[in-house]
Amino acid sequence: MQRMQLHEAAEARYFEQELDGRKLLQISTFGRPTRDIPGKVSQTIQLNEESAEQLFKILKQHFGFS
Repeated sequence: MQRMQLHEAAEARYFEQELDGRKLLQISTFGRPTRDIPGKVSQTIQLNEESAEQLFKILKQHFGFS
């Protein structure tokens, strides 16, 4: 990334689901009160077991989690 800046905090919720025997985790962020439609879903990320494991490895490496 060329330019990174700290974002304002935004509301986020996560949802756990199991579909066709596969576990999924969905993280949704919601618009801040200053947006045109406050509280509307802004972004959604869905992780299956494989993508969750990849993210976990990145977080462990970057933040030094054990």
